[in-house]
Amino acid sequence: MTLTYVISGFAVGTLVGLTGVGGGSLMTPLLTLLFGVSPTVAVGTDLAFASITKATGTFTHRLRGTVDWHVVRLLCYGALPSALLATLSLKYFGTLDKEIGQIIRYSIAGSVLLTVIALLFKAKMLAWLNRHPEKQLHGTPLAAATIISGALLGTLVTVSSIGAGAIGATLLVMLYPRMSAAHIAGTDIAYAVPLTAIAAVGHWWLGSINWELLGTLLLGSLPGITIGSMAARAVPEKFLRGLLATTLTLVAAKLVL
Repeated sequence: MTLTYVISGFAVGTLVGLTGVGGGSLMTPLLTLLFGVSPTVAVGTDLAFASITKATGTFTHRLRGTVDWHVVRLLCYGALPSALLATLSLKYFGTLDKEIGQIIRYSIAGSVLLTVIALLFKAKMLAWLNRHPEKQLHGTPLAAATIISGALLGTLVTVSSIGAGAIGATLLVMLYPRMSAAHIAGTDIAYAVPLTAIAAVGHWWLGSINWELLGTLLLGSLPGITIGSMAARAVPEKFLRGLLATTLTLVAAKLVL
């Protein structure tokens, strides 16, 4: 089983490197459906996994100067308190293991579907905003919308471990349509580091992290991410995103049925 986890980590890492989609959209459903890991442990382990991998990505983007730290701070103003509140809520309702597990399972399914929407319609959303500049937010309304988006993402990520990748990037594109793709990616990764770290500590407090599983997943995912990133230019992005969206839709359907 350890070898299977390593291979799974490698496969998810490769897909993340190829598509840029957060590993939570793939790893959490994989652990839940294929390996029978309980939803709470799958979420907690994946959050620890994400906090480590995204920290490395943030360091790289910082060196390249592709992180908008002002936007990162606004997102964290909303995301970090909501992550703490979500953790306390999970602790409060922790005695209802079966019911909470089912809620988290449905949350994962909903988050996966939101990721599919983000994958398929991100370009169309951006094109529409560019055609209607009067719809774009500025100043205080933009800052408030960014903080609210952070709060929604903080809750979603803490409960399901999904949301900081494709969904977060799509929200940034909608709020900051003039931000470059490199800055979108760097900012999205940077704010997710403290968010996933706090959420992971919360799940460690709840006892829902499998450290042995985490180690085996990292063993496979780190080289997978490297290889996927190197091969990304050789594979058509539209084909990859279509394939990934189809796969995730089937995963979401399986989670709720």
